[in-house]
Amino acid sequence: MKFVKLLLAIACVSALSTAHALDADAVATVNGKPIKKTWVDFILRDAEARSGQKANDNMKAAVINELVGSELAYQEAQKSGIDKSADFVASEELSRRKLLVNAFLADFIKKNPVTEAEKKEGYEQYKKELGDKEYSARHILVKTDAEAKAIIADLKKGTDFAKIAKDKSLDPGSKEKGGDLGWFSPAGMVKPFADALVNLKKGDMTQEPVQSQFGWHVIKLIDTRALQAPAYDKVKDGIERTIQQRKLEKFMLSLKEKSKIEVTGLEKK
Repeated sequence: MKFVKLLLAIACVSALSTAHALDADAVATVNGKPIKKTWVDFILRDAEARSGQKANDNMKAAVINELVGSELAYQEAQKSGIDKSADFVASEELSRRKLLVNAFLADFIKKNPVTEAEKKEGYEQYKKELGDKEYSARHILVKTDAEAKAIIADLKKGTDFAKIAKDKSLDPGSKEKGGDLGWFSPAGMVKPFADALVNLKKGDMTQEPVQSQFGWHVIKLIDTRALQAPAYDKVKDGIERTIQQRKLEKFMLSLKEKSKIEVTGLEKK
């Protein structure tokens, strides 16, 4: 069962990171070592939060059974000395750090919720960036400026755009479609591409190659049409996540600016 596998994974992490002391409320013992009720309670709460399924006695029994199995493996691992190996110690330290950092980040998000006003403001900014027009275009992506210029020269002589795109374009998403990008908003494209596109007239192509971080583009505008932004309710969750991420990034940047950071583990060239 996927549910049981999830429980086993969580149980193993819990068992590896918790000291074994005799517990008055142990739900089981394995060679005298306790299976703690606090472990079972934590795993069941976590499973309920993940699945929305209310824990019952069968689930509790499954958790205890998995913890017993993981305890047996845990004890054998200790006997063999795996827990003393350098790789295990490093992995354990990093796992604990990751758990703590994730708990801190979740707490930060909880204490700094995105307000409805912030979401509405974000939606207005989203509509502004999206614009009121979408575009249908083709492009050819190559490695060098010289290649792009040669392609433009061929196109001016009447060579078929789609054929060249299939033969030479490096963009795997549009190459086999003759460079066709379908309908899209310029906001979803890298800035040099978007800037060049919006200045084209229907049926025209760029007269000079357009450089982006992906290479050199030759762009042809097929058509434009009015764009209606999605309703607020359809995008508000995504906007909330974006604002949360920005808040978190701003906070982490402030921590970095206030801290003294010295990197000594890189070789000087």
